[in-house]
Amino acid sequence: MNQSSLSALIWSVADLLRGDYKQSEYGRVILPFTVLRRLDCVLEPTKKAVLAECEAKTKAGLNPDPFLLRKAKQSFYNTSPLDLPTLLGDQDHIRQNLYSYIQGFSPAARDIFERFDFHAQVERLAKADLLYLVTEKFANFNLHPDEVDNAQMGLVFEELIRKFAELSNETAGEHFTPREVIRLMVNLIFIEDDEALGAGHAVRTIYDPTAGTGGMLSVAAEHLLQHNPDARLTLFGQELNDESYAICKADMLIRGQDVSNIIAGNTLSEDGHAGRKFDYMLSNPPFGVEWKKVEKVVRSEHEQKGFDGRFGPGLPRVSDGSMLFLLHLVSKMRPAVDGGSRFGIVLNGSPLFTGGAGSGESEIRRYVLENDLMEAIIGLPTDMFYNTGIATYVWIISNKKPDDRKGYVQLIDAGSFWQKMRKSLGSKRKEMSDEHIATITRLFGEFAEAELATVFAADGRETGRQVIAAAEFAPAPPPGGKVKVAPLARVFKNQDFGYTTITVERPLRDEQGRVVLGQKGKQKGLPQADSSLRDTENVPLGEDIQAYFEREVLPHVPGAWIDEAKSKVGYEIPFNRHFYVFEPPRELQEIDEELKAVSERIMAMLGELAE
Repeated sequence: MNQSSLSALIWSVADLLRGDYKQSEYGRVILPFTVLRRLDCVLEPTKKAVLAECEAKTKAGLNPDPFLLRKAKQSFYNTSPLDLPTLLGDQDHIRQNLYSYIQGFSPAARDIFERFDFHAQVERLAKADLLYLVTEKFANFNLHPDEVDNAQMGLVFEELIRKFAELSNETAGEHFTPREVIRLMVNLIFIEDDEALGAGHAVRTIYDPTAGTGGMLSVAAEHLLQHNPDARLTLFGQELNDESYAICKADMLIRGQDVSNIIAGNTLSEDGHAGRKFDYMLSNPPFGVEWKKVEKVVRSEHEQKGFDGRFGPGLPRVSDGSMLFLLHLVSKMRPAVDGGSRFGIVLNGSPLFTGGAGSGESEIRRYVLENDLMEAIIGLPTDMFYNTGIATYVWIISNKKPDDRKGYVQLIDAGSFWQKMRKSLGSKRKEMSDEHIATITRLFGEFAEAELATVFAADGRETGRQVIAAAEFAPAPPPGGKVKVAPLARVFKNQDFGYTTITVERPLRDEQGRVVLGQKGKQKGLPQADSSLRDTENVPLGEDIQAYFEREVLPHVPGAWIDEAKSKVGYEIPFNRHFYVFEPPRELQEIDEELKAVSERIMAMLGELAE
């Protein structure tokens, strides 16, 4: 059974809840019961052995915990003789028996149901005489790993959460990231280390500060396992939302990961992995979400710890906290002398250019670029995420750049790399194919400039595409058709994104038009500035400021000068400008002929109607 059919089957439980629960509350029942049934099925093969071992070790006066984990062949166990199917045998005591069954889980698994506030839902279901019916429904779902693997199960959870989020007007994108975007990010952070990761018993750590349901961590683990079955990736994460955290923790339990590495709480105000550094990191922080709730703690760390803390370079405006996650990840990078780190983070467009020179956003960009941490930015297609159709970008940050990348940044415009989905999911109407992901990964790996040649037939239909190296010739157009060539990958020096904002002053004049001079102090005898005529200019970093001023400003405003005390260095990344291709408008004669032909057709049709 595929994950869509399984999601629909589990979703059918909602029919029982209708009337007693609001639609937005269905998830409070369905998600914890799905997790419970999954754990139920995972433990089923070893249940008898675990119960026998528990009895034997308890009689011997030993702590059974380590023995039970070994018998269960998992990182959790359950010492209750009950499971969901056996609970159905005693309808009158199902509530008490269900509590007894939950209490039988090892502490890490029990915490999952506490996060779901499962007790409250059991009470509510019992009161509505629905507990037995819901338990019966879930007891009949086969969620054994042999039937539904971990990857499928992750997709089922994501599909369920998306449905619940839509019904309750929540932001589904806060919980998870489309799997093809994760696969692309995982490819990008691993590709330069293919040789090291593919050899022997490689051991690496990966961290997601906005773990959601654990999708990014899971895909990274699966990718490395396929690449090298002997490699071991230890997963770390932190998640704010209790339901997402519970699902992530359940997934990690089943994968045999140390669940103490998954922390609950707000990453920005309570760093659950303080002092730790990681080999790889991935994150999709919420777009455009304000950080007012944690402003006091974040500002305090910025002001008191400076660069010894996480937010030394600067703070973005309170309306969007995504760049705080960028700084958090930078602080978690393993030092280059110890092997270094690489991470991928999904951001919307504003972190590329919001904020002028001296602003928090510009200072963060300045820190990343002047420390040569930015490897690449990949522009994704619009309509890729479940909760928004806006343009998004993957930033790849590294302190272990290969020699040929040092001092440079690669920009890749993958906005046209998509295919239409058979069925839209919320705002998500497009998806990337495996071929698209492979092409982007190759462009990044080759670190070369490239162009995309799109071939159009005479009737305007797109008939093909070809990625060509910057020096190659585009394919010949078909008869009557054309070939449109647009930049696809470009390489820039770090300083190409920098500029100095200079303040241009013009003299204040009195009523007779004479320049007003200062009367005292340092300003005595000097022209006074007219604040109403004050202006600014952005001078590219590599250019001589005085030469620029004399060439671009003085010819238009004689007598102006630069107030050097107000000069500031800033950085912005005008991504779209670097990929814009001007298309000249059609000739007027061509348009006139087309209009004339259309008019003649309309007149002919009207004539036929008159007959």
